[in-house]
Amino acid sequence: MTATLIWILVALVVIGLYLSWTAGRLDRLHARIDAARAALDAQLLRRASVAQELATSGVLDPAASIVLYEAAHAARQAEEEQREVAESELSQALRAVFAVPQQVEAVREAPGGEEAARELTEAVRRVPMARRFHNDAVRAARALRRHRKVRWFRLAGHAPFPMAFEMDDEPPAALVDRAA
Repeated sequence: MTATLIWILVALVVIGLYLSWTAGRLDRLHARIDAARAALDAQLLRRASVAQELATSGVLDPAASIVLYEAAHAARQAEEEQREVAESELSQALRAVFAVPQQVEAVREAPGGEEAARELTEAVRRVPMARRFHNDAVRAARALRRHRKVRWFRLAGHAPFPMAFEMDDEPPAALVDRAA
């Protein structure tokens, strides 16, 4: 009888340690999602700021400046529910403005244009990476949260279910080709 109680107690301790380890792992994944989302937000803000700065610099023709400025401004001012759409529209505006390599060359030839084009190239390259890191962290957390043990023992606590950030983040070919 005593041996049985000891074994039951040992089993409960082992199960408790395992559940505690799983809850800690889930908590670390949620912290990773928060850090990745902050990095993604920073890259999106940087891209919109550089695009807006370029649009107001006078380097682009007036129509391209207006298109790029409005898309960048909308991306910077978008509410959380509309952020993915606004960022996708900025990506589309960037591709429209820099559809041809001659436009990129015209920007580079303008005073201060080389620096602006370099900053924009870096910004449009970093956004897909930051989004991929964020979505990978979300995918890992979702996979762990789907396990029965996490649901039955409510190991996720009150943390909201993580959502991926889906947007069109394809960079303009003329910018990427030139930098590569």
